[in-house]
Amino acid sequence: MAETLASAPEHILQTLAEVALRLCGAYSAGLSLLEDADEHRRFHWRAITGRWSELVGGGTPRDFGPCGTVLDLNEPLLFSHPERDFPYFDEATPKVEDSLLVPFYVGGKALGTIWVVAHDETKRFDAEDLRVMTNLSKFASAAYQTQLSANVRDAANEGLQKAATIEQRFGFIVESSDDAIISKTLEGIITSWNKSAERIFGYSAEEALGQPITMLIPQDRIDEETRIIESLRRGERVAPFDTIRLRKDGTQVHVSVTISPVRDIDGRIVGASKIARDISQRILAQEQQSLLMREMRHRVSNLFLVTNAIVSLSARSANSPAEMARSIQNRLSSLTRAHALARPGLVDSAGRFQLETSLRGLIASIFEPYADDQSEVPARFILAGPDLQISEQSVTNLALVLHELATNSAKYGAMSNAGGVVHISSSLDDENLSLIWKEEGGPEVPGDPEDEGFGGALTRQVILNQFNGKLERDWELSGLRLRIEIPLSRLISPSGKRQ
Repeated sequence: MAETLASAPEHILQTLAEVALRLCGAYSAGLSLLEDADEHRRFHWRAITGRWSELVGGGTPRDFGPCGTVLDLNEPLLFSHPERDFPYFDEATPKVEDSLLVPFYVGGKALGTIWVVAHDETKRFDAEDLRVMTNLSKFASAAYQTQLSANVRDAANEGLQKAATIEQRFGFIVESSDDAIISKTLEGIITSWNKSAERIFGYSAEEALGQPITMLIPQDRIDEETRIIESLRRGERVAPFDTIRLRKDGTQVHVSVTISPVRDIDGRIVGASKIARDISQRILAQEQQSLLMREMRHRVSNLFLVTNAIVSLSARSANSPAEMARSIQNRLSSLTRAHALARPGLVDSAGRFQLETSLRGLIASIFEPYADDQSEVPARFILAGPDLQISEQSVTNLALVLHELATNSAKYGAMSNAGGVVHISSSLDDENLSLIWKEEGGPEVPGDPEDEGFGGALTRQVILNQFNGKLERDWELSGLRLRIEIPLSRLISPSGKRQ
């Protein structure tokens, strides 16, 4: 845009349309202008790019159309299918699925709109598009005004006036930008400072000009400036990057920085121009999301401890094991869904809950409270055998069984001893999932296999009645051994996968 303003201002409107199309990911873009020739009765489409490019030269009525509505309300607007309200749009093809229009002004007077259009449902304009279009509107206003000024330049003083006009154009752009635009020498001395730099960093132009750019850089990031200057001196491109800078009051501000070399008339690099965008709100939103996820993971780490309390409460109030199992399943449904949210990979890219949970992921989750504090990988169990996707309808009951076994092992079995380990192996055939639970390093005196207690009764109840499966329980010299067999039809959905 700057090059067009300097070398071919008559093409600036077309350049603006092309920039809007690219930055907003639109299908068509253009500018609608009111003109003195018809006393501002129509908007004229003087620049269009994209799929509507053949409509250049067309237009819409000032008092009956989207552009007029935008100027009447003096604010940007979104339109979908304008042909429903303005019949002359029936002639425009392809049709408008979504459009964003932003007013622009010259000398304080509204003269038209900049607009972008999507022709199908794959594109919807959002707040970032509005921000881009608002900045482009300011550029358009400055460009149009300077273009009109250029048309009346004095031929006798053309060279001088051209230089002044170019300077004025750049001045309009720099001062109308919402981003901080700063120039500096290769020695790092500030030579220009716009209003947004004053707003973002707190220094007035009088305070900043002539000062080293390092006054904005935290001590632990001074190396950034050194690397930037070295790259500029070598004529290398400096890729945009996010960083932290200092305000006048000493507080930090997150910025996204773009740096371009400044050359003299002979092409030699004599300085740099820096554009800094305040991204504090974006960083704050990311930090809030990160805190939320850490808090969620912290809470979910105690999920199955809460489950144990639910089991105890249900045992006190239930009249039978079957009634107790139903009560537990109802109470655990919301906890299981919360667990799915906090486990990486159990939520899809759109934020929706996946309907299935892997057997390995479920077992690993249950053993997380018993992991080695110095490692993120649980060290108290060994898992072998194929994986299986457990359906959403079955994961609660299976989680309850596995959690009960792990809890009992931690209290009375192998994991109650420092060196105790639980081996879990899975196997599959055409009809069943088999799980072998084998403990090593448990108490020297085993319990009575027939004395199941409350937890054992609950486990047997779920396996036999809820899964229509089988449970064999025995004590070996090394510790407890269990064999669980569950029909695959009770564990997986019709689309369930084996791995």
